[in-house]
Amino acid sequence: MSGKGSKQQQRQFHQTELYFQVPNTCYPIVYSPEYNITFMGLEKLHPFDAGKWGKVINFLKEKHLITDDNIVKAREATEEDLLVVHTRGYLNKLKWSIVVATITEIPPLLLLPNFLVQRKVLRPLRTQTGGTIMAGKLAIERGWAINVGGGFHHCSSDKGGGFCAYADITLAIKFLFERVEGISKATIVDLDAHQGNGHERDFMDDSRVYIMDVYNRYIYPGDGFAKRAIKRKIELDWGTEDQEYLEKVDMHVQGALNEVRPDILIYNAGTDILDGDPLGGLAISAQGIVKRDEIIFKAARERNIPILMVTSGGYQKRTARIIADSIINLHNLGLVDCNAASSEAGPSRVSLLMNAPLLAATQLSSH
Repeated sequence: MSGKGSKQQQRQFHQTELYFQVPNTCYPIVYSPEYNITFMGLEKLHPFDAGKWGKVINFLKEKHLITDDNIVKAREATEEDLLVVHTRGYLNKLKWSIVVATITEIPPLLLLPNFLVQRKVLRPLRTQTGGTIMAGKLAIERGWAINVGGGFHHCSSDKGGGFCAYADITLAIKFLFERVEGISKATIVDLDAHQGNGHERDFMDDSRVYIMDVYNRYIYPGDGFAKRAIKRKIELDWGTEDQEYLEKVDMHVQGALNEVRPDILIYNAGTDILDGDPLGGLAISAQGIVKRDEIIFKAARERNIPILMVTSGGYQKRTARIIADSIINLHNLGLVDCNAASSEAGPSRVSLLMNAPLLAATQLSSH
């Protein structure tokens, strides 16, 4: 063999268990019970509902949309997986409990031995990160995918913050660029109430990634340097309500996708825009959030652009129900299909750039 194609096939990748063949009987909804953080009540010291991911799944089960057997169980991202984006120096810093306490904004963690912090706090976040990476591949194969966790958009390659210890959005995109043939452009639509400064710093000088970010201009992180990476910046005022918000989201996502047609759309669907959220400072109704998600999925599906959704921030107990209601609405409208594991963007457009023995090994490990 000769030429560019053969050189691509000869490329070597680290061994990963995150890219495996998912049975067609599974929907591209990724979750693990390992997502949920429960540790001596310490998780209650942060406004984040550290059990919301399991609650979303339970609501979907109650509506008979899913079962444990037809969703994809997330796997923990290993150190080698994380090193695709993160520096070894940063990962070593996470071995200090004081660093994790600062990132997660749970001060008592600094008093605990790091092996406990790793097991009870960082392992759930690594599993959610693995889930986002897995969902990226699934989105290409099936046309859509939802990681019920993830969306750690304040973390970059060498720095965490805002409850975000791993850069799962960056990792998902880098995995796709490196391992899936024909995936060379990505659009991030970040609709969490906070600026997504982590992925913005990571893709500052990468023309392959187009970032649209809609956020409250007055709250954390206020990262002026990272804002330079935003191609479509929509800064909101305190108390922005449904009509103005939905009009801006609709107009700008249409504009973004008309400006650049990506091979994958990563949608950071934070629910901290909800009225009454203690950190978001916006005033969007539950119905407004459901409509927002509908707008984004409709824009992507009409253009046949694969979409990966992650759930990101949301600091009220009722956000889990809203996320579940939104997924049910997407299903009812036919924007996600939980009746058959197929879509316009089928496996035919995917060619994993792994060496054959590694691909065989990962496929075998999934059965």
